[in-house]
Amino acid sequence: MSKTRIFALILILIMVAAFWTNPSQEQQEDAIRTKAIELLRTQAGDENKGVVDFGIQLFGNTLIDQFMRNHVKVENYYLFSLTKVRWDNQETVIGGGAFKQVWLSSKIDEKAAEIVNMIKAK
Repeated sequence: MSKTRIFALILILIMVAAFWTNPSQEQQEDAIRTKAIELLRTQAGDENKGVVDFGIQLFGNTLIDQFMRNHVKVENYYLFSLTKVRWDNQETVIGGGAFKQVWLSSKIDEKAAEIVNMIKAK
């Protein structure tokens, strides 16, 4: 068997594995929800962590769910997925998923700080 055929077969096997192990939209959203709660606690500061925890317990994840419905979009490309956030008429890729893993970039921290600063300014 030639090297070209071996390479093609390996590539096809990798693509099939990527297709079957692409994380679902729910897995992506769970990762973002966890990161959003962590960022809320971080952005609130040490003196307000109790208030944030109480707010999360009182309102559940309603605020985060509403934000995700309105501003977060997961695009499935079958072999991999991209997670984007829309804010102020701009879309930014904040993460991706493949092979049952979800990766969130450091842009999510920058975007969260930007959103918090815009909310504080209002």
